Amino acid sequence: LFAVNTISSLPSLTSSLLPSNKTTMKFFLAAMIIAQAAAFTAIPQARVGTKLFLENRINEQIDLESAKVVTMETLAEPGKKVYCRCWQSGTFPLCDGTHAKHNEATGDNVGPLIVSVPKPES
Repeated sequence: LFAVNTISSLPSLTSSLLPSNKTTMKFFLAAMIIAQAAAFTAIPQARVGTKLFLENRINEQIDLESAKVVTMETLAEPGKKVYCRCWQSGTFPLCDGTHAKHNEATGDNVGPLIVSVPKPES
């Protein structure tokens, strides 16, 4: 509403730069609003190297200098391994149950990844 009143109160601007009929004017204003919204929503998406990026990190303690934390393990013997998915485990990459405190405090439902190798049938 403010933009429409401001534009209509500038006769020299409306007569020279802006469309003349009301329907075209509405489309012009809609395009301007969409362009402004797109411009301002792109700014928060540029997260790399900003404080916002650091505040939203999930991993705050494990191998921070690496571009990606990857753990590879071969399970040859029957049994199971329980891996952390909350990044808070003191025994990372293995789960120590730390996610339970987080779930209790926040109502979240984070749990571990369990990988098992079945016993061979004899």
